[in-house]
Amino acid sequence: MSLSSILSADAIDSAIKDCQAPDSFCAKKFFQICGLTKKSPQDIKKVFGILDNDASGFIEEEELKFFLQRFCPGARVLTDKETKAFLSAADDDSDGMIGADEFQAMVLS
Repeated sequence: MSLSSILSADAIDSAIKDCQAPDSFCAKKFFQICGLTKKSPQDIKKVFGILDNDASGFIEEEELKFFLQRFCPGARVLTDKETKAFLSAADDDSDGMIGADEFQAMVLS
């Protein structure tokens, strides 16, 4: 399954273009622009599964760096500052990883 089977390619493109400059990524804004905030909890869990590259049940910091590239292969890598901000915003239990429930809560908040 690909992200474009859940989100429109145009919306993904718009979201990627919005954060092309280093340190301009904002997860909540990205989720809104790409249309993820309007999706069902089931679709959000499907997106989480695609983003969880190693299928560990968590999105770790190393996977977060390549977050944008999961949406568009030619996109940039997140900066360390963006990666840490994303992780701290979503990691409610402070275990250094984002679980499916934490991801869904962040998307829908």
